[in-house]
Amino acid sequence: MSVQERKQRERADRERLIVATARELAEQQGWDAVTTRRLAERIEYSQPVLYSHFRGKREIIGAVALQGAAELAAAVRAATSAADGPRARVAALAHAYLDFAGRNPAVYDAVFQLDGGLAYAQEDTPEPLKDAFAALMETLEEVAGDGVHPGLFTETFWAALHGLATLTRAGRLPPEHTGQRVELLVDRLAIA
Repeated sequence: MSVQERKQRERADRERLIVATARELAEQQGWDAVTTRRLAERIEYSQPVLYSHFRGKREIIGAVALQGAAELAAAVRAATSAADGPRARVAALAHAYLDFAGRNPAVYDAVFQLDGGLAYAQEDTPEPLKDAFAALMETLEEVAGDGVHPGLFTETFWAALHGLATLTRAGRLPPEHTGQRVELLVDRLAIA
């Protein structure tokens, strides 16, 4: 391995460490606890080293968001591929989405709530974000119905899931009824 290759590998390792540490800290204490000073202390590098990878917290949130979007897409695809039939696939999608949001609240916030400097629903939207949406649409387009634009239907279903995830987490909806809400959503919206 050349010196250049070794330096590139070390740089990539440091970047992964920064993102993993930010994610861990955010999951434990919330995004307000994630500062460049605290990250530098935790990873045992100086703040200038951190700034050589990311210009600030916003870019770190963006990196966590991209990682989270890829994980969400994988979780949705794994759940839907194991389900048999359109209704079961839509229910599996909804449960996988809500489970992801519940298990990874800080990552979920990075993807869907916080400003990570990423473009959404635009030409220059990063590929992991596009892929997360595509993972939803792959299942939902089969139940969208005649004359219904699959992208618009997916946005509407996604908005309902996002509402369920955020309202449940905020304590506005009791979590013990999540399964019933998913059944209603699937029965009334997706499988008409």
